[in-house]
Amino acid sequence: MRAVPTYRLTPGMTVAKDVYSYSDQLLLPENTKLTDKTITKLAFYSIPFIYVKKDEPVVPVDESEPEDTYSSRIKNSPEFKKFSAEFQEDIEKFRDSLNDVVERNAPLDIDVLLQDTLSLLDNTHGPIHVFDILHNMRQYDDLTYAHSINVALICNVLATWLGMSKEDVMLATQCGLFHDIGKLKMPEVIIKKPEKLTNQEYNVIKTHTLEGYNILQKCHVNAHIANSALLHHERCDGTGYPFGLTSEQIDPFAKIVAIADVYDAMTSARVYRRPVCPFTVMAIFESEGIQKYDARFILTFMENVLNTYMLNRVRLSDGRKGEVILINKRTLSRPLVRCGSEYVDLRTEPASLSIEAII
Repeated sequence: MRAVPTYRLTPGMTVAKDVYSYSDQLLLPENTKLTDKTITKLAFYSIPFIYVKKDEPVVPVDESEPEDTYSSRIKNSPEFKKFSAEFQEDIEKFRDSLNDVVERNAPLDIDVLLQDTLSLLDNTHGPIHVFDILHNMRQYDDLTYAHSINVALICNVLATWLGMSKEDVMLATQCGLFHDIGKLKMPEVIIKKPEKLTNQEYNVIKTHTLEGYNILQKCHVNAHIANSALLHHERCDGTGYPFGLTSEQIDPFAKIVAIADVYDAMTSARVYRRPVCPFTVMAIFESEGIQKYDARFILTFMENVLNTYMLNRVRLSDGRKGEVILINKRTLSRPLVRCGSEYVDLRTEPASLSIEAII
């Protein structure tokens, strides 16, 4: 068997060793055949590597894509091209600014960095375009800087959906932007290690929350920003770190960042070409995460994301194509789909039948 980073896993690989979460929950037993959904589930639990059967090669990236797909239409749009160009410029400025803060104790100019991030929103036409654009501009080695900007944009949208004041929406965006600053203090040999981390190394990685808090405290930022760096890996059911806090003990802005952080991780880089379907991601939130996140925050996030795909064309896992015509309130990830003259209520169908892709 051999260790393979989660972002390099492909459907069809076979798990060679039981995979457990860091709270000792069995996630995938040995001999499980990986699917899009199980790989996304590993990202949900922040599993960096797993062991797979040694004789199974990493599948090369498939660069081919049909011309007329939902993804290709987004990538060919003027707003996507403009967003992509500005995003790369912002990453470089953001990287240089954070490195100056961490390595040279330079002052942190939050307002300038925030405005650079918010300017990206001017290139979109509403919240769903933010998500669609982020889903379709993935790189195979997402940097901390790119991830932080993604999380900031998602926090901005979620805070807006929650009906927060303009000031708090801006604050939530800032919390997302700086939540992972502590990773810049982590040893590069561990961050880029090409095999499974030891328990000791994983414990070092977990200190990025405290390191981030200490950096931001020295910069005299708003307390919610520092708290979000410290607490964004806490979970409402007490299974998170560094303190194992429960819901009422976690800063509400850290709860927003936690959702944005794991959503970006679940929809980020993959060796195989297509973006992860949002219905796949939301199915994992429903089955694994309702108790881990603030119920109002996660349900608002899920419902708003999926409602934006109403009337979109989708492909089911059995190959049928149809149109989403109703989001089921009690099972958001399993809507009513019209396939020609047939109506498929996924809520009443076997779990093996699901939405595979937005087309």
